[in-house]
Amino acid sequence: QVQLVESGGGLVQAGGSLRLSCVASGRTFSVNFMAWFRQAPGKEREFVTAIKWSGGSTYYADSVKGRFTISRDSAKNTVYLQMNSLKPEDTAVYYCAADSSPGIGTLEEAYEYDYWGQGTQVTVSS
Repeated sequence: QVQLVESGGGLVQAGGSLRLSCVASGRTFSVNFMAWFRQAPGKEREFVTAIKWSGGSTYYADSVKGRFTISRDSAKNTVYLQMNSLKPEDTAVYYCAADSSPGIGTLEEAYEYDYWGQGTQVTVSS
């Protein structure tokens, strides 16, 4: 089992920045990819970004490219999501997820991930 705990959400004005953190514990050696998803009210959970735990390759949704950056600190078992130039449409609950399956899989699909955090609210005011 892998446990994930997110933090760093909050209220920010449009154009501002936030940094989310996700600390992993438990069988972290089994993790292949870590990702961030988000879910706005009345909408489906959507892929934001992913990072390969070993090697650090990154993948982004088109909607956040150039504004969001995912990174990891292996020593701290922590993944970060730096969000810049935030827009009201970025408002959502942000979830951290971990995939322990070998290979690359379908990173944009929630079913690919075995473990999820509890989520942290990000609200961007206009």
